[in-house]
Amino acid sequence: MSLTIPFDNSYARLPDTFFARQAPMPVRAPHLVAFNEELAQILRVTPGEVEDMAQTFAGNTLPEGAEPIAQLYSGHQFGTYNPQLGDGRAVLLGETVGTDGVRRDIQLKGSGQTPFSRRGDGRAWLGPVLREYVVSEAMHTLGIPTTRALAAVETGEIVLREGPMPGAVLTRVAQSHLRVGTFQVFAGRRQVENLKKLTEYAIARHYPQADGPMGLLRAVRDAQAQLISQWMSVGFIHGVMNTDNSSIAGETIDYGPCAFMDSYHPNTVYSSIDRMGRYAYSNQPDIAVWNLAQLATSLIQQVEDPESAVEEATEIVHAMPGLIQQHWLTRFRAKIGLTTEDEGDEALITDLLTRMAHNNADFTNTFRALDRDNVRDQFLTPQAFDEWAKGWKERLTREQNPQAVMNAANPAFIPRNHRVEQMIQAAVQGDYEPFHRLNTVLARPYEDQPEAADLTHPPTENEVVHATFCGT
Repeated sequence: MSLTIPFDNSYARLPDTFFARQAPMPVRAPHLVAFNEELAQILRVTPGEVEDMAQTFAGNTLPEGAEPIAQLYSGHQFGTYNPQLGDGRAVLLGETVGTDGVRRDIQLKGSGQTPFSRRGDGRAWLGPVLREYVVSEAMHTLGIPTTRALAAVETGEIVLREGPMPGAVLTRVAQSHLRVGTFQVFAGRRQVENLKKLTEYAIARHYPQADGPMGLLRAVRDAQAQLISQWMSVGFIHGVMNTDNSSIAGETIDYGPCAFMDSYHPNTVYSSIDRMGRYAYSNQPDIAVWNLAQLATSLIQQVEDPESAVEEATEIVHAMPGLIQQHWLTRFRAKIGLTTEDEGDEALITDLLTRMAHNNADFTNTFRALDRDNVRDQFLTPQAFDEWAKGWKERLTREQNPQAVMNAANPAFIPRNHRVEQMIQAAVQGDYEPFHRLNTVLARPYEDQPEAADLTHPPTENEVVHATFCGT
C-alpha cells in the first residue's frame, strides 16, 4: 500500500507572480522519525509503507497531484522592511480538504534551496524540526490555533550551522501560509491587481463572510486578538513576531526561537536574536497591533476611496488593543476560577501576576496549583500569596465550580524549554524515546499524569535555557 494524499490545490492556480514552481531537493538516506496518524486521518491522507513515507516526506518522491511551489512574500523583520523574503527553505506540496471540510496546506520545511533562499542552503537540522513538531502539537492540544506537524524525517545528511548537525525535514500543515508579508510584497511593488486577487483569494478561503478589504482586515484582527490572548494565558513567547510570521488565518506559525516561560516575568525574552526585547512576553499584544497596521497599510492600496478606507482601517486597528485585553481578561478570569464578571477582577489578576514576578513563581505550576494547599510554596515569600488569597477566596464565594474552571484553563504540562533541549540532545545521539514521551504526555496537557510528574518540574539552575535559536 502506497502513501496517497488527496490534493485539491488552489493557490497554485493563482498567477505565477505569487510563487516560484520549485520541487524539493532530494536527500541521501531519509528515515521516518514520526508520523501523525491522528492528523493524517483528518487530512484524508492514507499512510503507506514506512520507507515510502520517508521518501515522500523527505521530498525524494512527489505524491500524485502535488504541485510544489515556494511562496513569495516580504515583511518587516524587527521593524525593518525587507522587500523580498519568500519560502527560502520550504516547498508547498499542495492542499487537501479534510474530513472536517477545512482546506489545509501541506508543506515540506527544510526541503532545499528555492529562488528565495538568499544564499541559504534551504535545509533544516534535526533540533528545530523536532522542536516545532513537539511545540506545535502541544499548542494544538492546549486548544490554541496553530500549524501542525504531520511528519518528521531525518535526511541522512549533515547540515552546517555552528557545527555539523544531522539534517531533517518537517511536514507542516496549516490552514494556509498566507501572511501579512504576502500582502506587503504586492503593496510594496504597487501591483494592485495582484493585491486584489490575493485579497479575494484570502476572503474566499478564510473569511467568506468578510466584505472587501476592510472586512478582511476586521476578520484578521478578531482572529489575531483571540490568538494573542491565548498565547499570554499559557505563558507562550513566540520570539520572532515579524510580519512574515503573522498568519492571516489567526494561527501560530513559524516556531523558531519560541518558548514557554518557567518563572513568570512580563519582560521575559528567550530569542537569541531579540537583543532589544521587541518581542518580549508582555510586548506581544502591542506587536500584534503593529503588524495589523502593516496589513491595513497594504490593503488600502486597492480601495477606490483611500481616504475613507484610511479612516475605517484606523478604527479597526485602534480597536484591537481593547479586544485583546477583553479576551485576556476572560482567559485569566478562568485561570483563577472565575466565570462571572466583577469590576475588581482585572486588579485581582494583575496583583497576583505582580506577586508572582517578585517571588520567582513558576507561571504554569502556580496557576495549576491554585486549588491546592501547596500553591504558596511556588513563592519565595509564601506570605505574598497568602495576602493575595484573602481577596481571591472572597471573590470565589460568588462562583459555582471554580475548581473545574481552573483545571480546564490551566495546563499541568507544557513543553518546557529544558525538556525540549534534552529531547533534542538525545535525538542527536539516536535516542528518540524522550521525543515520543513528550508527544504522548503533551497530548493530554490538562490531565494529571502522575507517571510524568518529572515533566512538570521547573529547570534546576544547571538546566535553565537562557536563549532559544531560530535554527535556520
